[in-house]
Amino acid sequence: MEQILFIQTGSGIDVHGQNITKASERAVENAIFANSMPGIEKSLPNEKMENMQVNVRLAVPLDRGQLDVDQVKASIPYGSVTVDVTDGGMATSSGIMLEDKDDENDLMYIVNAAVEVGY
Repeated sequence: MEQILFIQTGSGIDVHGQNITKASERAVENAIFANSMPGIEKSLPNEKMENMQVNVRLAVPLDRGQLDVDQVKASIPYGSVTVDVTDGGMATSSGIMLEDKDDENDLMYIVNAAVEVGY
């Protein structure tokens, strides 16, 4: 990315089911859901939305190999999207294991996201 215009941050949690993709999607949604970017087109090369680049940085606690990156990318509505994954976030006890919620243990996954927008 040549120029970062802004960065939005968020966190997402999967309390039951230990689904790292779900927690990651929620972190991205948390980062972008309350934002509007009026005038963004004027800041992009040729003033076109297709020239927007979005880099999603995820800090995940466990199960990196189970992360569906394409599903996370689909949560970004515009631009060319890349996803970088690093160790981080948190896995902590939810206090209860619920088999009907697909729990394999009592862990909840907490993921942190930084969504960089630029060109």
